[in-house]
Amino acid sequence: MAQRLVLRRLLSLTIRTLPLQGQRMLSGPLAPRAPLVPHGKAFGTSASCRSTFNVQDGSDFQDRVVNNPKPVVVDFHAQWCGPCKILGPRLEKMVAKQEGKVLMAKVDIDDHTDLAIEYEVSAVPTVLAMKNGDVVDKFVGIKDEDQLEAFLKKLIGA
Repeated sequence: MAQRLVLRRLLSLTIRTLPLQGQRMLSGPLAPRAPLVPHGKAFGTSASCRSTFNVQDGSDFQDRVVNNPKPVVVDFHAQWCGPCKILGPRLEKMVAKQEGKVLMAKVDIDDHTDLAIEYEVSAVPTVLAMKNGDVVDKFVGIKDEDQLEAFLKKLIGA
């Protein structure tokens, strides 16, 4: 899923180059409107983009979640899951409010069935709170913002 999203973003970029010697510049609607200028920024720069990431595979999960010194909230979800579509953005917003004290990993159970089985996910959405590689708390289903805030504060010890 994340690989498709990155590929889609890359393909949506318009590459603008100068013509090679002997070629003419395009004119009309196909002509580049501005030169390609490196902007020096990653795709996402908002707080939620920095604190939330999609898990790519088992080793990525191991590196970014299990071995992470920060607490990590793991959102096991599926694209076909209605409640997941409600909880996901709500949880991302609450994690972003924590200003880097906690991270959020998103795991699509259809893409990463092995992780869902390993962490005994039997329904979605399932959210795990992990600290130092251990599951310290868990909930299944939708929670309101107050419940999510209490869940996160318990995880970060605030």
